[in-house]
Amino acid sequence: MPLAKALNAGLRKAMQDDAKVLLMGEDIGPLGGVFRVTEGLQAEFGTHRVMDTPLAESGIVGTAIGLAMGGYRPVVEIQFDGFIFPGFDQITTQLAKLTNRHEGTLQLPVVIRVPYGGHIGAVEHHQESPEAYFAHTPGLRLVSPSTPHDAYWMIQEAIASNDPVMFFEPKSRYWPKGEVDFSASGAPLHSTRVVREGSEITLLGHGAMVATLLQAAEIAAEEGTSIEVIDIRSLSPIDYAPIIASVQKTGRLVVVSEAPGFVSVSSEIAATVTERAFYSLEAPVLRVSGFDAPFPPAKLETIYLPDADRVLEAVDRALAY
Repeated sequence: MPLAKALNAGLRKAMQDDAKVLLMGEDIGPLGGVFRVTEGLQAEFGTHRVMDTPLAESGIVGTAIGLAMGGYRPVVEIQFDGFIFPGFDQITTQLAKLTNRHEGTLQLPVVIRVPYGGHIGAVEHHQESPEAYFAHTPGLRLVSPSTPHDAYWMIQEAIASNDPVMFFEPKSRYWPKGEVDFSASGAPLHSTRVVREGSEITLLGHGAMVATLLQAAEIAAEEGTSIEVIDIRSLSPIDYAPIIASVQKTGRLVVVSEAPGFVSVSSEIAATVTERAFYSLEAPVLRVSGFDAPFPPAKLETIYLPDADRVLEAVDRALAY
């Protein structure tokens, strides 16, 4: 099934299992959200559990915080990545800090779903990758599935978490189909996963970039280069053990992300791997990212976003050392 339908199924299962799970967001009711992730859920669970909200992100997040303090498990949808910033203050100064402010006695099980990233030919504020802002904020968990199977299970695990979770959904991966095993959850929520074994160099990314990395690995294999591909899945916290093990095996690492590279999650991973696996590296850790500029008009997005060619150029540079 497509990733969007897997999320829909995961949300439905979480709502069936726990009557305290509520959905909130703009146009998520009869419309089912702009990407139809919540399609049919209001008809099934009612308007008291699947609530269309006003266009006011700070109010949506603030209401979710209050509901969580009252014992509910609200799941908030931010319609597009660039629309999250009106709610940024509520997320980073209230949601992220209230548990610590109450010395752990107050739990805030809020999930904020954020469709993010490019590849859909949209306009400004509809194709951004703002995950670094939230990964930098203590008190928030941040995850991003890249496959329908992960989406189905990770959304349920995020809802079950007693900490606030930023759930970043790669919108360009909403409709490609993949297998979903409804009987086995697989990897835990905050775990890194090796998706392709290799021996000469490691490629690492998250969200939509995982498909790009697999494409690059296939091309490289035809030319005789063995590439290992890692999906980090969780951006805060990051499960470094599989990453370090892979680098110790291959000796080289390229980190790939749609977001601008300056002060990014990619920067953090590159720095940490250099600290922990310096003597295993045979080349500097390289990064391939979006450019340090606002996301461009749709006709230029293919220039801005990393593709297999840019990834393979970095692979060639790393292997040249």
